[in-house]
Amino acid sequence: MAPIYDYKAYTPNGKVKKGIVEADTQKSARQKLIKQHLMVTEMKTRTSSSSSSSGSRGFSFGGGVGVKDVALMTRQLASLIKANIPLVDALGALVDQIDHPKLKFVLSQVKQEVNEGISLAKSMGKHPRIFDHIFINMVEAGEQSGTLGLVLLRLADLKEAQMRLRSKVIGGMMYPVLMIFVAVSMMLGIFTFVIPKLAKIFESMNKPIPATTQFVMDISDIIVGYWYLLGAGAFLCVFLFKTYIQTKSGRYRWDRIKLKAVLFGPLLRMIAVTRFSSTMSTLLSSGVPIVACLNISKNLVGNVHIANAIETARENITEGQSIADPLKKSGEFPPLVIHMISIGEKTGELPEMLGNVASTYEEQVNTKIETMTGLIEPLMIIMMGGMIGFIVLSIFLPLMELNNIQ
Repeated sequence: MAPIYDYKAYTPNGKVKKGIVEADTQKSARQKLIKQHLMVTEMKTRTSSSSSSSGSRGFSFGGGVGVKDVALMTRQLASLIKANIPLVDALGALVDQIDHPKLKFVLSQVKQEVNEGISLAKSMGKHPRIFDHIFINMVEAGEQSGTLGLVLLRLADLKEAQMRLRSKVIGGMMYPVLMIFVAVSMMLGIFTFVIPKLAKIFESMNKPIPATTQFVMDISDIIVGYWYLLGAGAFLCVFLFKTYIQTKSGRYRWDRIKLKAVLFGPLLRMIAVTRFSSTMSTLLSSGVPIVACLNISKNLVGNVHIANAIETARENITEGQSIADPLKKSGEFPPLVIHMISIGEKTGELPEMLGNVASTYEEQVNTKIETMTGLIEPLMIIMMGGMIGFIVLSIFLPLMELNNIQ
């Protein structure tokens, strides 16, 4: 395998540029950079361990490489292959174009192995933290069917759709989480700094204290006096909860609670159905066997109950039966999805039907998130106002009454 070198150079405009270059020797690497009109100041051989320390961009697809980087690389490779450029040359062009150091290094290794006669799927499979099971299965199906360019385009679409869905969910939840953080911070500030000072005033007056006022003062005393125990207790509860939901029975019960939650349950079910439908549609359209499609998709839905329903459907398929029946009996999939899958099986258009389901439910997820965000905002304002109002009534009104008596 040709060595890879880290370099630091200056562009004709005087700007510093850092990156990696693949060449047989350091001299040929310098010559390659000189042809790009770069003045090299530093160069050293890169090892696989040094590449692993590269930073990540965006949320991680695995091994420090973001989903956006992988999706863009996939689309570029698809365009090159569809232009009838040989695979090794296409990979070489990608290595020169890509800026992400980790991805650049991995692709150079993939290129070398493909040049030695190893299949693209097998060489990418050696980097599972960057190329997941879906990626490898689809690439393998594309190579076997001779439609690698088309399969890579569908794969890029799938990754971009997953990225949009995740970004939408995270973006929709950011505001409620921020509101909760602000509310908790305000309450802690009031109980830690404000109420203890007012409590001293009450004590100095030697007057009877209303029950609600005493209750607020007791909470303040607990927070100020035992904050370390409260913090340790909260940490222990979180640790025990995470440990419990990692067990089989704990995961089973927690996933059931999530699906039955009044506000978030329907949304989580929609997200799981969207993942299942979009993944199945893309894999089936790319020529991946349906049993393998079900195996892959069940690991992406994020809920053990829905995954069990998919596993039952997979077992039915191996026995020559339908997918729709076990999904319907499980009660985990909406009637519309079951109906569309049933029609797809009968007409031989299952990938198209699943694609329609994915599109429909992605729109519903977006609408649901917008609706939830709109409801949570006034709800959080009311809750914050209620808590602050209770503290004001409990502390400041009795204080004013005591001043009037004096």
